[in-house]
Amino acid sequence: MRILVILAGFFLLTACATNYDWPEDEQGADGGAAIGVEKGVEKDMTTEAGNDHAGVVDVTEDYRLGSGDKLRIIVFDEPSLSGEFLVDGTGAVSLPLIGEIEASGKTVRELQRDIELALKDGYLNDPKVSAEVLNFRPFYILGEVNAPGTYPYTDGLTVLNAVATAGGFTYRANERVVYIRRAGELKERPYKMTSSTPVRPGDTVRIGERIF
Repeated sequence: MRILVILAGFFLLTACATNYDWPEDEQGADGGAAIGVEKGVEKDMTTEAGNDHAGVVDVTEDYRLGSGDKLRIIVFDEPSLSGEFLVDGTGAVSLPLIGEIEASGKTVRELQRDIELALKDGYLNDPKVSAEVLNFRPFYILGEVNAPGTYPYTDGLTVLNAVATAGGFTYRANERVVYIRRAGELKERPYKMTSSTPVRPGDTVRIGERIF
């Protein structure tokens, strides 16, 4: 009878094991692979360098603009065409003279070029445009935190910073793995809950519930 109970317990634990679709390209800022701990089950992964380093996310170089980003756009020698502009819900920026121009999915440099081309088309002979992001679009955090919601993005944001912003973990929180759906992606993926795991503008962060 004792053997049957032990075997039953073994098969029950095996049935509860959770397999993850661990990201191969981004496994955390420390370059280590993630460790799955949902429902009390750990899964060790091999180490492979990721794309995020030292917990600092440089979103200025290859950052893709999206709804909610606030921009400063300067047309040199044309103060009436310069100012601060918001990428609206459709992903466009409404500018003087040229009207709406698509910004979502473009880098800042690509947007600068498109504005220059639009201004050249019947408005200015040789426009020079400078653009920068003043405020990045917010991030979202939900699950086992005390104050889930939408929060402003700050440079170098990590998952632990995000949790602190949302009032900290609940007593049910799984504090070893975090699920992040990157902006523009359809699926969330698991990452290590470390002080260097980055959050990017527009990300949705979910803190799962532990069982034990």
